[in-house]
Amino acid sequence: MKKILIGTHNSGKFKEISFLLSKKIKKISPKSLKIKSPKETGKSFIANSKLKARYFSNFSNLPVISDDSGLCIKSLNDKPGIYSARWAKRYGSFFKAMKVILKKMKNEKNRSATFVCCLTFISKKKIITTTGKIKGSISYKIKGKKGFGYDPIFIPLSKSLTFGEMTKADKMKMDHRYIAFKQLKKRIKI
Repeated sequence: MKKILIGTHNSGKFKEISFLLSKKIKKISPKSLKIKSPKETGKSFIANSKLKARYFSNFSNLPVISDDSGLCIKSLNDKPGIYSARWAKRYGSFFKAMKVILKKMKNEKNRSATFVCCLTFISKKKIITTTGKIKGSISYKIKGKKGFGYDPIFIPLSKSLTFGEMTKADKMKMDHRYIAFKQLKKRIKI
């Protein structure tokens, strides 16, 4: 495989998936091919991940890798979940969405949360989907400027730093995207 289309318009996801893929593979962005994002109508991470991969593969002859991921917070009935990006849009930014979450959880003792990532790889009618999950908790404050999305409020189990405080290398060796990618790598060379 010489080239792959990374099916996302999210620059944070694009960078992380690029980082995981072999350096020998040229990474193509949908923006560079002027492909817009599909409507995410799936009811699960898996459904949305497959939907995006199929959508982007319709526009190019390249293999495609797509991601659907989000933060599931137990005390908020697993929200924002598949609506993680849409919450950020609704509230004006991820930073504002995090403030809303912290406000909703102000008096909440159960702060457990799970970051979920579904990756779908599609090439010549071959479609493979894997899921990665990492458990943790929601911090009481927004901490750290690294990572993207909800990283500054998520503390992985047995760690004291949020993803937003960790170095890219440390986060990328343990997060939900890495776990899903490791499973994918067992099945294909990417």
